[in-house]
Amino acid sequence: MTQSERLEFLINYLISEHDEYRKITIPKSESERFKLFRSLVNVRPARVIGDDFLKVQDEYLQTLTAAKGITDIDGLSPVADGIYLWQGDITTLKCGAIVNAANSGMTGCYAPCHGCIDNAIHTFAGVQLRQKCAEIMARQGHSEPTGHAKITPAYNLPCDFILHTVGPIVRGNVTENDREMLASCYRSCLELAQENGIKSVAFCCISTGEFHFPNGLAAEIAIKTVKEFKKNTEVIFNVFKDTDRRIYQKLLRQN
Repeated sequence: MTQSERLEFLINYLISEHDEYRKITIPKSESERFKLFRSLVNVRPARVIGDDFLKVQDEYLQTLTAAKGITDIDGLSPVADGIYLWQGDITTLKCGAIVNAANSGMTGCYAPCHGCIDNAIHTFAGVQLRQKCAEIMARQGHSEPTGHAKITPAYNLPCDFILHTVGPIVRGNVTENDREMLASCYRSCLELAQENGIKSVAFCCISTGEFHFPNGLAAEIAIKTVKEFKKNTEVIFNVFKDTDRRIYQKLLRQN
């Protein structure tokens, strides 16, 4: 089965789950088809799906990620003892675990094709991830508190695990509690990594997007917390934007 055939199969399967989707016209271009697939996955509630879907989905996503290019931590050079700075798509990073900036529901972003990291990670990991997160939250019985973290398999991502943490939402001026909750996100992820024998963790810029934490201050807290706690865990500060790369470069040189 080609990638195009896999994508068509996946779209038709997802459409067949809902009678109201049956009038959807499948686009002709591959890029528009992928947007439709991603949208259908993003809005799909957490529930079991057939093994036939999972087999094709896994082949499709793994091939797609390989085509984008996988970056292995073993090929990176540290900027300090056990600390790396890497700019790129965190869903293509091969390491022990990547960190997902989640919301308190912990089951991913439901906005079709939204640009947040939560959406990207759930999209490229596969529908299994939302189901696993929903099972964890059902057992917990309440929303995930800010500053805490959960661990799941990475499914179709090249990393081994995903650490999901809920950062603080900044409303107005940054409070001392906002600072402490952000530091707690980093500590909670590193604690989970140690408990599970994970040797390397890639942190995204937690809370700096939709949650409005100032980028410079967030980076200061991230670096300080990691250096205080890091121990034997290798840490990658993953940035996507040039502005964040410059912030981390400056701070890491100063430290």
